[in-house]
Amino acid sequence: MKYLFFGIALFLIAACSPEKSQRPDYVLVIHGGAGVMNPKDFTPELEKAYLDKLQEALDSGKAVLKTGGAALDAVVAAVKVMEDSPLFNAGKGSVFSETGENEMDAAIMNGKDLSAGAVAGVRTIKNPILAARKVMEESKHVMLVRDGAEKFAMEHGVEIVDPSYFFDQKRYDALLKAQKHGTVGAVALDKSGNLAAATSTGGMTNKMTGRVGDTPIIGAGTYANNNTCAVSATGHGEFFIRYTVAHDISALMEYKGLTLEEAATEVIFGKLLPVDGTGGIIAVDKDGNYTMTFNTSGMFRGVVTADGKREVAIYKIFSESPLISQ
Repeated sequence: MKYLFFGIALFLIAACSPEKSQRPDYVLVIHGGAGVMNPKDFTPELEKAYLDKLQEALDSGKAVLKTGGAALDAVVAAVKVMEDSPLFNAGKGSVFSETGENEMDAAIMNGKDLSAGAVAGVRTIKNPILAARKVMEESKHVMLVRDGAEKFAMEHGVEIVDPSYFFDQKRYDALLKAQKHGTVGAVALDKSGNLAAATSTGGMTNKMTGRVGDTPIIGAGTYANNNTCAVSATGHGEFFIRYTVAHDISALMEYKGLTLEEAATEVIFGKLLPVDGTGGIIAVDKDGNYTMTFNTSGMFRGVVTADGKREVAIYKIFSESPLISQ
C-alpha cells in the first residue's frame, strides 16, 4: 500500500509542481526545524513570533542575493538570524544536553567547488555557522570539534561568549511548554548559478554528552553541488546519517535523472518513513526549482525568489495525498 501512496504522491507532484523552464535570478529557502506541530499548541503571539523571525531570515538572505551576492553569503546571513533568536534550536536557543550544557553543531557547503566546513560540540561560539565557514575557508580540514573548534574560531576572529549567553529563561520556558525547538538551515541559488547550503543546531534535548547528529556531517544533513542541488535537513539525526539523506537526494538526481521533487519525496517518504525516520529537508536545484519536503505534521519554513514569491509557513498543508507537503 505504501508504494501505491508513493506513486500517487509522485504523480501529484508532477501535476502540481511543473519544472520551471527558465532559471530565476535567485532562490532562497529556509527552515527552522520539523516536528509534531499542532496549531492548538501555539498561542497567536508565539506563532507570530516564529513567522516574523522566518521573514527576517528571508529578508537578510534576500538582501544579499538581490544585489548579486553569493549564495554562500546568503545562507550564512539567513542562518545567523535564526541562530541569534531563542525561538530555534541553534545558537541562542540551543537545547541542553544531559549534563545541562549547550553543545552546538553547524555546517556549510559551497556547490561551486564542493568545499565544506563544519564544527561539532561547540559550547562558546556565538554563531557556529560563522565558525563552520572559517573551517571551510581558512583551514585544510572539513570538521573541527569541541575545544579544537573553539580555539580555531577564537584565533580567526569568531565571537566567543560565555555559555550563559545561550540560556534565555523566558523563551526557554515558553518553548518547552510548546515543545517547539528546531534545527535551522538555508539553501540558495545565486545569480551566477552557484548553490550553497548551511545548517546549524543545538542537537537533541537531553542528548548524551558528545552526541553529534547529522547537521555537521556533509552528505547527511548538509550538501551542495552545482551539478544537482543544495540540501539542508532537519529531523532525527541518526536516521539522516544512516541514510545519507542530503547526498542521496543529489545522487538520485545525478544518477537516476529524478527531478528534485521526486528525489526528495523518494528519500523522505520512500526511505525514511518506513523505518520511522522523521523530519524533512529544504532544497533548491541548479535550475531554481525548490522543495520543502517533510514527513512530520509541520516544519518552520520559508522561501523567497527573484520573481516575487515570498512565503513562510509552519504547519503541513495537505493536498489530495497526505504524502505531499508544500
